[in-house]
Amino acid sequence: MRNKQHKQIGFKTVVGLILVLALVSAALLAPVLATHDPHLIDTENWLQPPGAGHFFGTDRLGRDIFSRVLYGARVSLAVGILAVVLAVIIGTVLGGFAGYYGGLADMAIMRFTDVVLAFPSLFLIITLVALFDAELWLVILIIGLTGWPRLARLVRGEFMRLRNTDFLVSARMLGSSHSRAMYYHLLPNALGPIIVSATLGVPAAILAEAGLGYFGLGAQPPVPTWGNMLRDAQLYIRQAWWYATFPGLCIFITVMAFNLLGDGLRGYFNPRQKV
Repeated sequence: MRNKQHKQIGFKTVVGLILVLALVSAALLAPVLATHDPHLIDTENWLQPPGAGHFFGTDRLGRDIFSRVLYGARVSLAVGILAVVLAVIIGTVLGGFAGYYGGLADMAIMRFTDVVLAFPSLFLIITLVALFDAELWLVILIIGLTGWPRLARLVRGEFMRLRNTDFLVSARMLGSSHSRAMYYHLLPNALGPIIVSATLGVPAAILAEAGLGYFGLGAQPPVPTWGNMLRDAQLYIRQAWWYATFPGLCIFITVMAFNLLGDGLRGYFNPRQKV
């Protein structure tokens, strides 16, 4: 049973990691892999089906969808990864502080966390983006600032579990400061759940960015994103099936890849799944 479960966990992790690396590589190599200028308008070849000249066909302005999908991957992955990095930093700092010190600090931070969680994150993101200019950095900032509460709760629980362990008590008796105890002793032991949460948070951030792009609140044209490509394609779904299929398929594969990787890592770091 143990070997079978380890093989399943390893398979998920490997498949997810391969897909994630392939997606990141395609995004980084977009200028090399793209067959056309993603912004080039060719009205003579609009809504062309997939073929030798255009692998994924063309859109309503004759732009190459394959090239736009590659450049859209840059935006989606950048938003997903950078927003999660910001959320991890905020959630780890606040959750670690609350879990280590407890008392009034814990109560104040957790009540603030509850207030943030009380608002539906997608509607909060849409509202904030709509109030300001829909710049890419603002989308990353807002998604990151609304994505930390659950991670903060997770880190708080890990720090509360570890703060009374023998190794930390010994470190404190030897003169270790509070900041050193948290950074060098507690944080390394809580990295497993943090990594898993971050990995599973990337697809959520990518979906949020795609949703904003679909509603016209994300990165604005002519910058290609998977969300605004789907928005442009909605009127041509029956006429040109490829227009919405390939951006949507990219979102599906990316979300699946990170979920597989996160699920595999969760099984690896969670001892209860190793019995």
